[in-house]
Parts: sequence; structure tokens; C-alpha cells
Amino acid sequence: MCTHQPTCPTADSPERHDAMIVSAHPEQGWSLLCNGIVVFDDTGELLPDGRVVRPHRAVGPLAVAA
Repeated sequence: MCTHQPTCPTADSPERHDAMIVSAHPEQGWSLLCNGIVVFDDTGELLPDGRVVRPHRAVGPLAVAA
């Protein structure tokens, strides 16, 4: 699917999030990566084979700006 040089990481690769964005829809909260992964603003993912990766938010207290 990727025509970039060097090619983007595959959807199965640990570096899969380094793939280039080919279609961004920030108003809807998602982007399509070159390797076919749909990433959502809440850190969830939809893989090309239909599997869902649940959001993986940081655990622990959040920093609050004063």
C-alpha cells in the first residue's frame, strides 16, 4: 500500500504509528495511516484486518496547569 521511500512500517510492526498520514479528519477525531490503520484521537485504533485496539491512555495522575 505504501509508495513512500523508505516504506512505512506495516500494520503488524511495533513502529506502525510511524507511518505517514494519508487522510486526516481532526474534526471527526481520526486519521488514516499509509499502512491502512485508522488511529483515533482517544488513542484507539482500527487495524486493516478489522481488529480493534482499545485506547491506551496513560495511567496515573494528570498534570494540571495553574
